[in-house]
Amino acid sequence: MRGLTGAGPSEARGSTQAVIAAAAAVAALALFVVACGTGGTGTRDEGPAQASAVPGAADSPSPSTTAGYREVDAVALIEKDPAVSPTVKRELKPCSDDDDYPIETTYGYLTGGSVNDVLINVSTCGDWVGIGTYMYRDVGGTYKNVFKAEDSPVVGEIDGTALTVTKQVYDTDDQMSNPSRETVLTYVWKAGRFTQRYRHDTYYNRTGGDTASASDS
Repeated sequence: MRGLTGAGPSEARGSTQAVIAAAAAVAALALFVVACGTGGTGTRDEGPAQASAVPGAADSPSPSTTAGYREVDAVALIEKDPAVSPTVKRELKPCSDDDDYPIETTYGYLTGGSVNDVLINVSTCGDWVGIGTYMYRDVGGTYKNVFKAEDSPVVGEIDGTALTVTKQVYDTDDQMSNPSRETVLTYVWKAGRFTQRYRHDTYYNRTGGDTASASDS
C-alpha cells in the first residue's frame, strides 16, 4: 500500500508485523466504504434538474446537466409534420445541386425534457427570408411540434431557456426592404406549452431619424 514499506528483514519482531497488518486491514475497509458510497460508477448519479414546487418558483425550466443530445433530420421532420403549411413545404427544396436546403437547426433545452429540444428555421432560397420557425420536443422518443410561427418574415432563436421570435411587420404600402416595425417576442415553457412573456416593438422612422421602441411584459 502507498506509504508503507516492505515487511523488512526476516528477523523483524512479530509485534511490528502485527501492527502493519492491522493498518492494512483498516485502509482496505475504508476503501470499501468509499466505493459503496459512490455506487461504483465513478460519475454523479443525478436526474434532470427540476424547478421547485413551492410558490414563486421559476416558470421556465433550468437546463439539465444530464440531458441527452439527439440529432435530427430537420428536412424530414418538416416534410412529415402536418402542422407545417403546404406553402412552407413547397419552399423547402435544395437551393443548389449539393442538397443545400434553406434550413437552420438549433438544439437546446427549453422544456425540461431529458432529450434536447430542436428549433428549425426555414427560409427562401437566394434572399434567405424566414418563412417559418418551429420548435420540437421529444415525447416518448418521437419529436412533436410544440410551437410554430409562419407569418413571414420570421426567425426564431434559443436564448438560454427562452425562445425568442423576431418578426418584420409591414403596413399596406411598405416595400420588402422597408418594414414599418420589428417585433421581438419572448416565450417560456409553462404548463406544457410556450407562453409569451415579453414583447418588444421597434418602430422605424420613415423620415430617416432614429427609431422608436416600446416594450411590455
